[in-house]
Amino acid sequence: MWSSQEAVLVVTARMIPRLVRHPVWRARRPDDGAGQGVLLVPGFGFGDWSLRPLRAWLAARGYRPRGTRTGLNLGCTASLVQRIERRVDELAQVTGRRVIVVGQSRGGWLARIATVRRPDLVRGLVMLAAPVLDPLGVHARGVEFARTLVRASAWGVPGLLDADCLDGDCYRTNRALLRTPLPRRVPAVSVFSRRDTVVPWTLCQDPYADCVEVHSTHTGMGLDPDVYVVLDELLTRWSADPRPTPHSLR
Repeated sequence: MWSSQEAVLVVTARMIPRLVRHPVWRARRPDDGAGQGVLLVPGFGFGDWSLRPLRAWLAARGYRPRGTRTGLNLGCTASLVQRIERRVDELAQVTGRRVIVVGQSRGGWLARIATVRRPDLVRGLVMLAAPVLDPLGVHARGVEFARTLVRASAWGVPGLLDADCLDGDCYRTNRALLRTPLPRRVPAVSVFSRRDTVVPWTLCQDPYADCVEVHSTHTGMGLDPDVYVVLDELLTRWSADPRPTPHSLR
């Protein structure tokens, strides 16, 4: 049976040729981004490397994309959110404007929590295949993997999920934040697919975001040309209306 990383490599090998042949990839418009910061938050069990094609595409269009440096996104939810907030703050200080945050799967709902906590730093939010309505409602294999990490954490392995993240105070606090309305001044989009066999598409229906359907697999969401078309329209519009951060107003 393939590991998750091996599965991603197979999907990447299949989808990259289609992506690079698509007009959305080949159209180079280096002035679109105008230095707009974009933070990319990877999914559960994946690092910044998994969104490298998206990062390259954004950089070619004049954006300033950055990764979260959160390793494989396996750790405690509260700790990861705090690290994402720090990265958003750093990027906002560098660019002098609020940051667009794009998160895939777990990265999407982590980004949503960070946005609720720090709306003053976020220009717009995009969630790709993110189970915001119930993070534990994903495919049973994903939940079992999470519980395996909890057991390993209890044995003393550092940097993994704690039991508190699945059914304790950490879980309850962050579940409440996921149910908190997104600020009206922060536009948000949830991209979902009915072909997703990891996250049921119904869990992506954030009532406080515009929900956009594509025909992608879960793992392939970051490589699907249709997703890039959605991102191209959103990010071009948002970056054309830059909003200063509290840092730049001081």
